[in-house]
Amino acid sequence: MAIIKSVNGLTPRWGRECYFSENAAIVGDVQMGDECSVWFNAVVRGDVAYIKIGDRTNIQDGAVVHVTHDTGPTIIGNDVSIGHNATVHACTIHDGALIGMGATVLDDAEIGEGAIVAAGALVLSRTKIGPHEIWGGVPAKFIKKTSPRQAEDFAAHYVAYSKWYLKEQES
Repeated sequence: MAIIKSVNGLTPRWGRECYFSENAAIVGDVQMGDECSVWFNAVVRGDVAYIKIGDRTNIQDGAVVHVTHDTGPTIIGNDVSIGHNATVHACTIHDGALIGMGATVLDDAEIGEGAIVAAGALVLSRTKIGPHEIWGGVPAKFIKKTSPRQAEDFAAHYVAYSKWYLKEQES
């Protein structure tokens, strides 16, 4: 069972058919929709502001989703993939976006619908990435537009993977 922890009277909440690995940590004011997954060693910590995550979003192995007291919450839409070892901090990520492995998205950044942040990229505070754009580098800069549904379709794979693990838990 994942680490599910209340803090200051705030307890994580989630919808149906979510999968949380045994060593995932979900803390505080976190709200998740249906069919979300939080994978091995990932941390979703809403202790000083809230985290709101839509449906079918996956937080992959070793990723960290956190907030900032003065800046505000982290808001993540539907069908979003947060890659392995990524850090997402007090920002907004719109539906269908993909945050690549090892990428960092800092406070007040906004990632547009269907956008991709490349692996290892650093999205600086207050950066606005438009819908269906690919950004990469340190600091991240615009590279090109995405192919149709390039980012959006990726999240569906993780919904399928999570079903394998949920089935094993039932056995």
